Amino acid sequence: MPGYSHPCRYCGKLVPPEARVCPFCGKINPVGPLRCPRCRSPIRPDYIVCSSCGLSLRIACPACGEETFFGDYCEKCGKRLVVICPNPKCKTEQPPIGDKCIKCGKPLK
Repeated sequence: MPGYSHPCRYCGKLVPPEARVCPFCGKINPVGPLRCPRCRSPIRPDYIVCSSCGLSLRIACPACGEETFFGDYCEKCGKRLVVICPNPKCKTEQPPIGDKCIKCGKPLK
């Protein structure tokens, strides 16, 4: 059953409520609450740590190195907060939570 469109949190244009990617600006998770990268509990930009799992929500952006909120995108450079596994057979895209790939277990650096 279709629902009402919601404004994209990034560009403000109306997108379907089940959208995973904004069809206008191309950014992921355009609607709904921000989620913790580890446990998927709702989080807010003014949180320092996740209220459910305790993950620090202030990280160094893998692209620019500046400290930012651990949402989907860096507050400073606008790049997605993900790292790609350097293993040529894996190449899994993942949030920068640990030192090892969540899929193959190889070191990320």
